[in-house]
Amino acid sequence: MKNIFFYHTDIGLIGIAEDGKAVTNLYFQGEQTPEDAVVTETEILKEAGRQLRAYLAGKLRNFTLPLAPSGTEFMQRVWKSLLTIPYGETRSYQEIAQSIGNKKASRAVGQANNRNPIPIFIPCHRVIGANGKLTGYGGGLHLKAYLLELEKATLAKGDMR
Repeated sequence: MKNIFFYHTDIGLIGIAEDGKAVTNLYFQGEQTPEDAVVTETEILKEAGRQLRAYLAGKLRNFTLPLAPSGTEFMQRVWKSLLTIPYGETRSYQEIAQSIGNKKASRAVGQANNRNPIPIFIPCHRVIGANGKLTGYGGGLHLKAYLLELEKATLAKGDMR
């Protein structure tokens, strides 16, 4: 059984779900959430909400949450690689494919990126096209651009701990 709680943030209403042990999903405003989830704020969700708000305020660079995204072994490898992209930096789909040992898997990396159930916490917004252009994002390209600009601006301030 999953628990879910909704947080008002600078980017809209965000739903975060957990399974009792780890965060399993993040839902942007308007996305379909599981009908059988219990709406309650657990300690895991409270901490996830706190960290998300701190990140969006430019006060947190690295999340320290237990994460349990559900996906194939390939997807898990891609998502694990996304977690290594430093705050404020980007990587291309090809660079992610190379990082998981399959340099010809750029399209499959794109599909795994698209199916990331925990965006922001698993920073799929940091993956861009080889030409440097922004490509699809579950929350919309405007949100992807916003998150990348937030990270860039925070780094430019240089006042993060």
